[in-house]
Amino acid sequence: MEKYIIYTDGGAINNPGKAAIGVLIYKEKDGKEFLLKEYSKTLEGEKTNNEAEYEALIFALNKIKQILGKEKIKNTKVEVRSDSRLLVNQLNRKYKVESEKIIPLFVKVWNLLTLFPNIKIIHIPREKNILADDSVKNALF
Repeated sequence: MEKYIIYTDGGAINNPGKAAIGVLIYKEKDGKEFLLKEYSKTLEGEKTNNEAEYEALIFALNKIKQILGKEKIKNTKVEVRSDSRLLVNQLNRKYKVESEKIIPLFVKVWNLLTLFPNIKIIHIPREKNILADDSVKNALF
């Protein structure tokens, strides 16, 4: 079964403030990761860091869906890696979603996840997410 690895990050200046996302999509082959696409963009309006993290994941899931197509997704492993402990733990049902601004974003992600039967969302340390973080910074500055 093919495997894709997605690194996501989101950030805001002044929190809330101007915000951006960074997404890197890799294909795994023979235990090695090969970069397919890198995305970064600023978000409209003022956002918090947590909102930007969710927006990055929504963007990433839509992109991988576009790249693979709905049928191929069913037989593909997808691993999302994020340094946002809040996002990962909310999506893995360890934390409750209480923020009124996060609830609609959580629902969007949850609905997208129904398309991915073989998906994992895992927390990684910030130092292992440097490239996605750099993409956010490039969009912001």
